[in-house]
Amino acid sequence: MTLLDYNITQADSDSDLDSTKGIASLVGDTPLLSLQRLRGSLPRPPQLLAKAEWFNPSGSVKDRPALNIIEAALAKGDLADNKRLLDSTSGNMGISYATFGAALGIPVTLTIPASASPERFAILRALGAELILTDPTEGSDGAIVEARKLASENPDQYWYANQYNNPANWQAHYKSTGPEILAQTNGEITHLVVGLGTSGTLMGTGKYLREQLPHVKIIAFQPDAAFHGLEGLKHMPSAIKPGIYDETFADEILEVKTEDAREMVARLAREEGLFVGISSGAAAVAALKIAEEIEEGVVVTVFPDSGTKYLSDTKLWESSPLRAERRDSEVEAGRGLG
Repeated sequence: MTLLDYNITQADSDSDLDSTKGIASLVGDTPLLSLQRLRGSLPRPPQLLAKAEWFNPSGSVKDRPALNIIEAALAKGDLADNKRLLDSTSGNMGISYATFGAALGIPVTLTIPASASPERFAILRALGAELILTDPTEGSDGAIVEARKLASENPDQYWYANQYNNPANWQAHYKSTGPEILAQTNGEITHLVVGLGTSGTLMGTGKYLREQLPHVKIIAFQPDAAFHGLEGLKHMPSAIKPGIYDETFADEILEVKTEDAREMVARLAREEGLFVGISSGAAAVAALKIAEEIEEGVVVTVFPDSGTKYLSDTKLWESSPLRAERRDSEVEAGRGLG
């Protein structure tokens, strides 16, 4: 039984917490939040819900696959002989690797685009990860290529976790995210809306829910163009496709504009009190679109992380609706005085 299994099967246990379990025991069992004010704009009343994945110990949904990948590697002996865990990342997965690596005494090397946010770099360095910066114009694909090269050239030094092709990625969501959503909605979920990055969340959660509820609709979303500002998400037609991704799996694939996601981040903060990241904004855009198209049902999406890793993006927060409203009111006041 893995730690992820434990969280699902023992979440309702009355036994006292065992302080020896460590940080890994806190992965999963995240809240499912109702987006009530966002839903209030709909002409019909379907439920609109989001998994708050920043409640995981390192602050993102990536704790689930990172932990499962590490546990599987330890069980197979892949990390023996002081090998370093190597993988590519756009930020969150790397932070998860570094978190559990520090807790378990596993050295971590990450290839990461040089354009990742300063907050991500600060956290990764604080956790002791070795960072290899890649060409920012090549995005996450450039980091993948560099990780593959390092793994090929240094097989005795690195164990390549390969999150895009490692089945332990999607299996983490099959074992945890899917069962959690099923239980939290009392089996009433009708639509799952998930973004495409490694595709692990979509494939694992979707497979579990489809097995339990054959009628459930699985909706994927991706950026609307190859060059975009949605960190952690991939425009699949122009990217290196993950080996774990089945492009025929989803019932529908939506495209989300970066600008719409950024505007939604501000809306979620001001209307729902949810301080989330840009990929969460994109998830809300896609989920709201589905909710607008149906007369009834339960639409569930996943908010991968909070807004703390995006604070350096000052334009994101300065363009908030409140600031715009204040500016407009000041203009009107000035006109009145004139």
